[in-house]
Amino acid sequence: GRPVDPSFPLFHSISNVICAVVFGYHFSDEDKTFHELIHATEKIFRFAGSFVHQMYEILPWLLCRLPGPHKKVLACYDALSSFARKEIRRHVERGIPAEPQDFIDFYLAEIEKEAKPKCDEENLVYVINDLFLGGSETSSTTLYWGLLYMVVHPDIQAKVQKELDAVLGPSQLICYEDRRKLPYTNAVVHEIQRFSNIVFVGVPRLCVRNTTLLGFPVKKGTIVIPNIASVLYDPEQWETPRQFNPGHFLDKEGNFIPREAFLPFSAGHRVCLGEHLARTELFIFFASLLRAFTFRLPEGVTKINTEPVFGGTLQPHPYRVCAIPR
Repeated sequence: GRPVDPSFPLFHSISNVICAVVFGYHFSDEDKTFHELIHATEKIFRFAGSFVHQMYEILPWLLCRLPGPHKKVLACYDALSSFARKEIRRHVERGIPAEPQDFIDFYLAEIEKEAKPKCDEENLVYVINDLFLGGSETSSTTLYWGLLYMVVHPDIQAKVQKELDAVLGPSQLICYEDRRKLPYTNAVVHEIQRFSNIVFVGVPRLCVRNTTLLGFPVKKGTIVIPNIASVLYDPEQWETPRQFNPGHFLDKEGNFIPREAFLPFSAGHRVCLGEHLARTELFIFFASLLRAFTFRLPEGVTKINTEPVFGGTLQPHPYRVCAIPR
């Protein structure tokens, strides 16, 4: 029940899911290497979106020769790459089992199948970095926002807990399929994603042929950036777009309803490749946390900052909560 900043426990737990998928094992809380990976990841995301980062994107040939914070971030990325190479080497030396156990096993097995493979071990390093960076920061930040919204809206938190208690047995493990029996909890998770909107725009795309979009000509070679925020806060799509309202995903009978304008994973054929894993993680982690604890502001704290901090993702200002066992 003591005040604690939940950011590290959340990041640790989510990152370990990615580690299990990619490397085939978990890290312990005290593991020095894991702490270094988390520190490197946090530094990279804090740097992303900064003025120096924008300048580096425009003038990489110049800034790579100059001192500055980008040098430390590049060193962090090199540390992630070095760890990925060690893991690949460990898998190669161990040999690929008949039944691959993790992502690296599957990737190496595909390389061996092809006489002239399109991808190699060096490409695998960058894929692993993408999975680790993209799969840990985004989900943990969304959950970080989720707990913040629960202490700001204790009535919503209580309603989620009431549904969990009524539907699930005291010792029953929560699985992703349970979302069908927990419409309100599912709606709250979706509203956390919509309202926090941790990524304002999607990954840039390149137009491959001349086309027309809503009457506007778009030439081949044009860079197109999905404006996710404009959809998630569109007043024509949401009853109260600037308010946290789980009712956005419920009908009059309290049943969960999917919304076409719900696009936190971007749009088009190349949406976030980890969408299914992220949806599963968010639901199970959020429901499990609220089933086990009630989250409250520390004694004497009456206000909490809900404005975002800009970076690689939109994050909450650091905060502390009391997790009261139920």
